[in-house]
Amino acid sequence: MACYRASHVGLKQEDPMRDKSTKKPSRAASGKTSRAFTAEERAAMKERAGELKAKGGPDGERDLLAKIAAMPEPDRAMATRLHALITASAPTLSPRTWYGMPAYANGDGKVVCFFQSAQKFKTRYATLGFSDAAKLDDGALWPTAFALKELTAAEEARIVALVKRAVR
Repeated sequence: MACYRASHVGLKQEDPMRDKSTKKPSRAASGKTSRAFTAEERAAMKERAGELKAKGGPDGERDLLAKIAAMPEPDRAMATRLHALITASAPTLSPRTWYGMPAYANGDGKVVCFFQSAQKFKTRYATLGFSDAAKLDDGALWPTAFALKELTAAEEARIVALVKRAVR
């Protein structure tokens, strides 16, 4: 006797005796990896999954400082200085990690800004980024990420102003 299953075209007949173990193994099971994401991107997604599992668990600032300590120079020095600037200028933001990067979240837990080291995705500069939770709106067009090669007094003053504006 044949079994039937519904589909968008109508009813299709399935053979109940068909050996379903002859399906192709999944990409993960076959050892093949997707070319859609780089190894660095896949690692960041794994870190984010771990962060979500630990939500409410480990101390966010401790995790952030550990990520900074693991960075190579000059990113480590830049991230350390940014941490000091951001926590001083926006004490309402909570330090944490986000996709394995140092980040700062508002009271709702939404990331407002983050630091991406140049080494993270093998780029030629580090990035200070702001999410949609940041209140940086300026008409119909405004920047949400900034390339950082070094921190001078001028850049530090601009970052402090941006962070303060982002949390207003």
